[in-house]
Amino acid sequence: MPATTADITQAAINAIRTLSMDAVQAANSGHPGTPMALAPVAYKLWAEVMKYDPAQPEWPNRDRYVLSCGHASMLIYSVIHLAGVKNEDGSPSLTIEDLKQFRQLGSKTPGHPEVHHTAGVETTTGPLGQGCGNSVGMAIASRWLAARYNKPGKTLFDFNVYTQCSDGDLMEGVATEAASIAGHLGLSNLCWLYDDNNITIEGETELAFSEDIGKKFEGMGWAVQRVDDANDLAALGRAIDAFQAEQERPTMIIVKSVIGYGSPNKANTHGAHGAPLGDEEIKLTKEAYGLPADQKFYVPDGVLEHFNETLGKRGAEASAAWQKLFAAYEKEFPELAGELNNIIAGREPLGWEEAVPTFPADAKGLATRASSGKTLNAIAPQYPWLLGGSADLAPSTNTLLSGEKSFAADEHAGRNFHWGIREHGMAAAANGMSLCGLRPYVATFFVFSDYCRPSIRLASIMNQAVIYVFTHDSIGVGEDGPTHQPVEQLAACRAIPGLHVLRPGDANETAQAWKTALKEQLRPTALILTRQNLPTIDRDKYASAEGVAKGAYVLADAPSGKPTVILMASGSELQLAVAAYEKLVADGVEARVVSMPSMEIFEKQEDAYKELVLPRKVEARVAVEAAIRQPWDRYLGLAGEFVGMDTYGASGPQEKVFAQRGITVDGVVEAAKRVLA
Repeated sequence: MPATTADITQAAINAIRTLSMDAVQAANSGHPGTPMALAPVAYKLWAEVMKYDPAQPEWPNRDRYVLSCGHASMLIYSVIHLAGVKNEDGSPSLTIEDLKQFRQLGSKTPGHPEVHHTAGVETTTGPLGQGCGNSVGMAIASRWLAARYNKPGKTLFDFNVYTQCSDGDLMEGVATEAASIAGHLGLSNLCWLYDDNNITIEGETELAFSEDIGKKFEGMGWAVQRVDDANDLAALGRAIDAFQAEQERPTMIIVKSVIGYGSPNKANTHGAHGAPLGDEEIKLTKEAYGLPADQKFYVPDGVLEHFNETLGKRGAEASAAWQKLFAAYEKEFPELAGELNNIIAGREPLGWEEAVPTFPADAKGLATRASSGKTLNAIAPQYPWLLGGSADLAPSTNTLLSGEKSFAADEHAGRNFHWGIREHGMAAAANGMSLCGLRPYVATFFVFSDYCRPSIRLASIMNQAVIYVFTHDSIGVGEDGPTHQPVEQLAACRAIPGLHVLRPGDANETAQAWKTALKEQLRPTALILTRQNLPTIDRDKYASAEGVAKGAYVLADAPSGKPTVILMASGSELQLAVAAYEKLVADGVEARVVSMPSMEIFEKQEDAYKELVLPRKVEARVAVEAAIRQPWDRYLGLAGEFVGMDTYGASGPQEKVFAQRGITVDGVVEAAKRVLA
């Protein structure tokens, strides 16, 4: 007797559950309970709702699925396998053998989902709340791409974003920040499906979590739907239909579920959350599902074919129609199509570097935040998908694009973003925008980079070239005092593997820093900029600022070309090193100045170049930077001295704060003489 639709649907849902249980058991590590609870929700989205082609998982107008509760990674891995998601070469993204290697070294099924590692995974999740923030950026990207590229009769972009999230996600502040801005922007293409299961690692959520999530999200401008039982596919369908009909607000669907659903002894307990169920409990659970108790990694007959007939057929038709539409679009709008081809391929527009400005020598100079703003506005017209904004600090960070509109609920073509005082939500959303091909920048005061750090770290893990504009970078903030004066933040940013940290020393180094950041397509960049004016160095007298591209360069050499002492500096302290150099040379000292805006980029250079800039035989070295010493030790060695910070700042005029901390021209000269003694 052939299986009914209801039979095959339930078989597919139970397959997701049992594959998840078996993989966690095989690894003796992982989280089985949430995939067991949320299997019906994931099935509903993939098999019946999403616009997604498993054979073309990078299709630009696909709906995005984000598993923000990334600890439940076997949920998405099981679905990717059953849905038949393909790699670029047409091979399966995940085979049964891949599922058997869950959480093993080098496998395609790591403990938490990783984008670009497993086809079908849209973003790296696991740190709770991050996927929620990413999904807001993805929904923004959908709206922005539609506003710029859609034409009458040619809708290239209208994708929705579906996010499965947990109690833990919604407890994290980043999720609330992201939800707040999503409600404000009216992102009606965004749907969060909240797994309301009342269970956390420590026990029941009532230990620490008693919010009325529905009222909270309604207060943030979301539409709220409720599903009383995660297994009720009809109710899930009605809630998703309501989301798709909603035109003005993002949607929160609160889904009541039972963690470890079907497990006779562990369902609805925290014991099902983060540990294997055990072989005997798995057998009992499979029996409860009506599946063979002794068969591991079992997929019932017809399930793969069912996914192919539903998702596969629907997705193939949709992506083929899109490709046909885009071919016609290319003929009618070749310039815009060219932009889109660059975005899709991750390429920069041709010729934008010609817009990078140069600045004349000027003793008064500019704050690097000001020269950054001028550079950004010179480049932006040549780089149409470069867009961004700040955490309510645009007038101070100089990050508004002149002549461009602001992105808003009723204006999706704007390139200026107003994130409000939501640094972490801003940084998480930027990752989502970048994952959709845009080049976002975000800005705040450098001391608040701490609030962005988890998202910066994930940008680096995901190879997303987000640009962070951090201004007010040192004790040069002055009167605002130690709460607003970064001291340890430079070392903290430099400690993030893969993040390029660029602290330019004048206007021309700043322009070159932007050029370097935008040339980089696979790494995030932090631009560390001053509040106070810095002299614009005379490049006829000193070396070209193009040396920024190598991370460090000889700005001023010893008269003989054979230095006996090397002065190293970044940012605002470069001017101190130059002035100290002039004094030392006048006294007959063979000094060299090395500008080091980026240690990370310098370390990537060939050994011969590094030796040319910092010859090992010259052990007399001084580094000057208004931050802690820690990152400089590799260049100072045992004989070098550091002129900088070993405590916090103070409130007062910036020149007096620098003097009080000994970060002065005379301080650098004296340090140089000591290391030469």
